[in-house]
Amino acid sequence: MTAKSSKDSGKQPIKPEAGPTNIESEIKSGADIKYHARPKISDDQIKKEIEKTKTKLDTLKNKLIKKYKFIEAISVLPPQSIVKFEEEDAIFDVIPDENDRKKLIHVLVLTPEEQFKNFNKIKPEIVKMAKEIDKNIWIHMKTPVDVWNYGLDSKYDMLGAVATSFPVHDTGLLGALRVAEIHKSLVLQKFEKYVVSYVVAGSLVRGDATKTSDVDVFIIINDTDVKRMHRLELKEKLRNMIYNYVLDASEIAGVKNKLSPQVHILTEFWEAVKDANPVMFTAIRDGVPMYDRGTFMPWKALLKMGKLKPSPEAIELFMSGLKKTKDLVNRRLIDAMIDMYWGTVTPTQALMMLHGLPPPTGKGEIVKVMEDVFVKKEKMIEVKYLNFLKKIVKMWRDYEHMILNEVSGKEIDQLWKEYQEYAKRIEELKGQIEKKSSERTIEQLYNDIMNLLEGAFGKKSENEMVKTFEDEMIKKKKLPDFYLRILKDVIEARKKFKKGKMARHEVEEARKNGSLLINHLIDYNQRCELLHLDENKFKLKTKEGVYELVLTEKEAFVVGEDSIVKINVEDGKMRESSNEEMGKALGKEIKKELKISGKMFEILKKHFGEFELVI
Repeated sequence: MTAKSSKDSGKQPIKPEAGPTNIESEIKSGADIKYHARPKISDDQIKKEIEKTKTKLDTLKNKLIKKYKFIEAISVLPPQSIVKFEEEDAIFDVIPDENDRKKLIHVLVLTPEEQFKNFNKIKPEIVKMAKEIDKNIWIHMKTPVDVWNYGLDSKYDMLGAVATSFPVHDTGLLGALRVAEIHKSLVLQKFEKYVVSYVVAGSLVRGDATKTSDVDVFIIINDTDVKRMHRLELKEKLRNMIYNYVLDASEIAGVKNKLSPQVHILTEFWEAVKDANPVMFTAIRDGVPMYDRGTFMPWKALLKMGKLKPSPEAIELFMSGLKKTKDLVNRRLIDAMIDMYWGTVTPTQALMMLHGLPPPTGKGEIVKVMEDVFVKKEKMIEVKYLNFLKKIVKMWRDYEHMILNEVSGKEIDQLWKEYQEYAKRIEELKGQIEKKSSERTIEQLYNDIMNLLEGAFGKKSENEMVKTFEDEMIKKKKLPDFYLRILKDVIEARKKFKKGKMARHEVEEARKNGSLLINHLIDYNQRCELLHLDENKFKLKTKEGVYELVLTEKEAFVVGEDSIVKINVEDGKMRESSNEEMGKALGKEIKKELKISGKMFEILKKHFGEFELVI
């Protein structure tokens, strides 16, 4: 059938729909069929044909996978590559007619290399299954080794055909190869003149790639004609541009494999090979070129022949790694000991603060506090945990004083075991301290409130005190109703805590509210005391100046600007006094009404002469 132009036929060429499910576009594109005008075939008929082909391929896939679970990939080869695959498989004598050959759907089946010995048995069975589904399905059986040999034999178009084949089933190799092929094409479009080799390596070549495996590629760029740009600058610019294509390649390929390109300039790569860099040796030994301009394969051949040998300097450099590794490992073991030291000391200090103690700073001090308070006095922790604390602190001291320079792995294992036990016990001790602290908090809160109430209303029972507080403070509007509820809540909290029915947050709530009540009671008591003190104070006017006369039950104080004189009413003697002594006298409970006796007047007159009292 001769193709006609759209101008001759009067019709536009019919093109298949785009998209990943367009099997016909993958199979029937290229020189064999040039989308001839077919005016009598509708779009619906084309879609049905595509769906029919897809159904056949899915059926074939299901049958093959069911019987041969080891199959790694099944895909449809692109038409433009078929001739070379036919030549390789020598099938021209089977289908001599060119038109019949154009109707074939060429399917690639990849099996593990270990199955190659069974090809003579497996392939006829697969071909038979394919012919039962559609006589136009043609099977090409390969192993991953065959695929990599395309690169090693410089058959890059055939390697690219496998990479761009339409996947029907894939365990990882096709997707990874596809993203590398697309990335390679993008790089060559930009830098083809300078790309020496584009090499794939890593898990993909080793045969253990999955659908999410990284795809490792090496890109070697020729920098021998660089005249002005610094090579480091050149390498960074190339790396940035090539890395920009990674996301594009992944999106076009539609796979989850992450492409990991390593960009090397030619002079740097060759220098690294001379210095026996293991990365470069591995890349040359295991890598498969997807593109090469006659550089990579000679390197590979030289390596295989043993012609690429490291220099004596490179050997010595790598031998120096023995001491470096030993020092590095020892440093990490020391670091592990240091981490455990801080992981021991810091939470121990926190517990001491929780217990109400100032945080000890010295290494010896923390051990002493642990021993004196928690082991001997409180008996809250066992001696073996104190011994561990002593041990880790001593190791730290020895390290600080450069006595300890190495720690064995066995010592670290034992230290780690003991540290984990210590950490667990410290957590338990934290709970013990919190419980004891809560108990002290509730009890102290209760006692403080009751002592203040007793100072205001006298000694009474708990119930009587609550009743008096309500009558004298709440009902008389001296305090809001809220404070009566606080008082009852504190009393109830104390009872609940003793029964072990109170959570820590409830203790904190009682402490916060109780503090409000305490502050108000203190203010009230102080106001009462001030009123009481005002009743005991008089102004004493004399020729020498104005003084303040303060009376107590058995004595009196004359307060001047810079002196306080105490008068004993019973014996009539006067002597120097202080604010502290006067405060203590005023703080005593006065049991009877205070009066200024005649004897007091006589003492004052004798000392000051004429005077006046101003009430």
